[in-house]
Amino acid sequence: MLVPLADVLLQVPILDMSWEHFAVLVLAAAAGGAFGASVGALPSFVFTGFVVLLGEGLAALAGGGSEFTELGGANLASGVTGTIGFGPVTGPHVAFAGGVAATAYAGYRYPEMEPEGWDYHFGKNILYAFGTKPDILAVGAVVGVLGMLIARFSGALDMPYDGIAFAVFATAVIVRIPFGYPIVGDPQRGGWLDMSPFEREDERGDGSGRLAVEPWLPQQYKWSGVAAIGLVGGALGGWTWIMTGSIFMAYGISAASLLFLNLGVEKFPVTHHITLGGSTFAVVAAAELNSELGVMLIAILGGLIGSLLAELTQRIFYAHSGTHVDPPAMSIVIYTLAIGLLYLADVLDSPGYLGI
Repeated sequence: MLVPLADVLLQVPILDMSWEHFAVLVLAAAAGGAFGASVGALPSFVFTGFVVLLGEGLAALAGGGSEFTELGGANLASGVTGTIGFGPVTGPHVAFAGGVAATAYAGYRYPEMEPEGWDYHFGKNILYAFGTKPDILAVGAVVGVLGMLIARFSGALDMPYDGIAFAVFATAVIVRIPFGYPIVGDPQRGGWLDMSPFEREDERGDGSGRLAVEPWLPQQYKWSGVAAIGLVGGALGGWTWIMTGSIFMAYGISAASLLFLNLGVEKFPVTHHITLGGSTFAVVAAAELNSELGVMLIAILGGLIGSLLAELTQRIFYAHSGTHVDPPAMSIVIYTLAIGLLYLADVLDSPGYLGI
């Protein structure tokens, strides 16, 4: 059946929404990206955690539960989680991405703003809040809209991966190009995965005084520690889903906990990609297994995979260049893509939280 031309012109192709609502969404995403630039990328993500916790708490009160308990809430995000936490207000593909882009721009345009005691390239300082500087807020706004579009089109096209995480990754790589940063950087003699130059405090030798290799988390890069926190976070993510039915509650707890990292608590771990891996693998496992213990063990495996993938990708995309490309986002994209493809190939009975 042919669709009337007037109806086609009134709707945004692929996204299936009115142009008026699309305009509102663009304005909100621009504001969200500018907000991330204003308060800083990491602080904006802490807000994501608090809002997701609120939304998932409300969902848990509404009831629903997992396969193993009557307690808890909906399998997927509640309205608050989806429209605010993962929407244009505090969605990481908007606010965090805008903050990351603002930091990359400031590292290129305003190196003199670098705070004392910051050892990495200023373009990686995602803790920095840029206040009300108009050009920096504008960069955040543009990238906030770009992140929103990437995530929306990923969802509308039923792409088999987490579109929000992909948007966080893609925007961070894209902004490296106009500001002159290398896409992956120049590895030292030991290659992409070698972190020993950091341990020796080797400098780049270009007169900048920068370290030759800058690991994403100096407190969380050794494989043994990465694996240990992966096992722990996976178990906590799996338990949270088993008891509440919420895939995103453990993620929200992990994201909100980064307030302490932002406040300078030493050796504080980053775990949202790990706990989300635990919850997601638990959901997938529950469609295959009628065993609470089996689901828990698969959740622990999911946390381990999420943790190791983040470390692997940081060594390639983060450690050798001058801006932040988010390892948790890269990890989430990879393991959700694997789940999505296996689901489409009829190997798995559940795609986790992917809407495919």
